[in-house]
Amino acid sequence: MAYIPHTDEDRREMLATIGVASIEELFGDIPADLRVKGDLAVPEALDEHRLLGRLFELSRRNKNCLTDLVCFLGAGIYDRYIPASVGAIISRGEFLTAYTPYQPELSQGYLQTIYEFQSMVAELYGMDLANASLYDGATAVAEAALMAHAITERAKVAVSEAVHPHYREVLKTYCRALAVEVVELPESEGKTFGLRRASAALASEDRTGESGAGAPQSIGMQNCACVIVQYPNFFGVIEDLAEARRAADEAGALLVVVADPTACALLKPPGEFGADIVVGEGQPLGIAMGFGGPALGLFATRTEHVRRIPGRIVGRTQDREGRTGYVMTLRTREQDIRREKATSNICTNEALMALAATVYLCALGKNGMRQVAESTVRNTQYAIRALTNLDARIGLSQPNPNQPERTRTNPNAPDRSPRLRFPGKVFGEFVLELPRDATEVRDALLAKGILAGLPLGPYYQGMENCLLVAVTETRTKAQIDRYAEALREVLS
Repeated sequence: MAYIPHTDEDRREMLATIGVASIEELFGDIPADLRVKGDLAVPEALDEHRLLGRLFELSRRNKNCLTDLVCFLGAGIYDRYIPASVGAIISRGEFLTAYTPYQPELSQGYLQTIYEFQSMVAELYGMDLANASLYDGATAVAEAALMAHAITERAKVAVSEAVHPHYREVLKTYCRALAVEVVELPESEGKTFGLRRASAALASEDRTGESGAGAPQSIGMQNCACVIVQYPNFFGVIEDLAEARRAADEAGALLVVVADPTACALLKPPGEFGADIVVGEGQPLGIAMGFGGPALGLFATRTEHVRRIPGRIVGRTQDREGRTGYVMTLRTREQDIRREKATSNICTNEALMALAATVYLCALGKNGMRQVAESTVRNTQYAIRALTNLDARIGLSQPNPNQPERTRTNPNAPDRSPRLRFPGKVFGEFVLELPRDATEVRDALLAKGILAGLPLGPYYQGMENCLLVAVTETRTKAQIDRYAEALREVLS
C-alpha cells in the first residue's frame, strides 16, 4: 500500500503559503524536457543473485579510462596519478566514517589533517590562510564572489569569459538570489580581453571601450565588488595576473583568482600578484575522476578577511601541559549557530576529499609537485607538436617534412591540418582547432579508444570546430602518438 503523508488539503495549504498555485508552478524552473512524464518504467523486482548479474551487465556498457580509453579530457577534472597511500589512508574506518569534528577531544586526528590541509593549500596559493574546504571549484568561485560582495558592499561582480563556463553558471545562480549583477569580461585570443581597458570602464559607468574587433561597447561595471579571472584559464592559457591586479585596483575591487593547484607548483602563485581571494578545484590532488565527482573546493584569502571566509578554520594550540592540540577556531558559516549572520548556508565540508588531498600533497612534497607540473608542461608541448604537425591533406600520404609544400603531390588540396587556436603560454590544456565539427571528431576517436577532449561549440560561439585537449603527467609519448595517428586517419 502506498504511503502518502499529505492530503490534498495539506498540499493546497502549503502551496498557498509559499505563493504558488500548483505543483507544476513550484517546479517551473526545471526545463520541461528534464521532467519525468508519466510513470517511471521501473522493472520488476529481482533476487539478489539476478540483480547482481543485471548490474554487471549494465556496467559493461561503460568505458573506463584505466583499461578502455586513453583520456585527453580535462576541463576541470583531470586524469592524474594517485599514489596508493591515498586510498589506503582514506579507507580507514576512523576517517571514512568520521563526522564533523565538533568535539576536539575526540577528533584530534581529523582536526590535525584539516589543519595540515589548510596550511598546504595556503602555501601552494601563496596566501595567508585557507579554509577547511568547500564542495567544488564552482561553489568556491560563487562563495568568493559573495564574500567580496559582503566586504565591499557593492552590487556587481565581473568575471572573465575565459573562466570555466560551469563555474560562471553557478556564479550567476548564487548571485541572482542576492540581486548581485554578474558582468562578463569578453574573451579574445584565449585571454581576458583588455583588462586595462576594462578597468577604465570599471571606474566609470557605461564608458565605451575602444573600437576594434571584439572590443566591448559598454562594460558598465561601476560599483564592482571583484574581478574574477582563472589561472591558467579554461583554455589552458596563462592569464596576466599583474594586469588583473591593476584592473581591480583601478576599479577599487577585490581580485579573485581561480587557480589550478598543480600549476601553482610551477607558476608564480596568485598570492604573489596580490590576489585577495584564491579558489580552485582540488580534484587533481589525489582524488579520482569518478563520474565528475566528488570534488573538492579550495578557498584561500588574506588574514584581514578571515571572519568573512565561508568555511571552518582549524587552529593549532597547546594545552596546559604544553602538548600540541587542534581545535575548531572559526566556523562562521554555520547557520546552526549564526543563522542570518552566517557567511554561508553550506553547512558541511569535503573532509574525506580534503584528507585525500592532504595525503597526496604529503606523499609528493614540494619537489614531487613541481615534477608533476614540469612533466605536464613537457607532455603538453609534445602533444601540441604532434597534433598540429599532421599531414592530413586530402589525397596525401605521410609527408616528408624536408620537402617543400609546393613540390608535394596535390598541393592545392583543402587543408585538413589541425592548428593551435590560441598560441602562447599554456599549462596542461590547449585548444585544437579542427577542419570539421569537433563533436564528430570526438565521437570518431572515441570508437578508436581515445577520449579526445571537450568540444567547445556548446560553450563558445564560433568554436564548433574546437576541441579542448588536456594532457597530464600520466600521458605517455606512445599514447600521444597514437592520438595523433588516429586523428590523422579521422581527418583524412
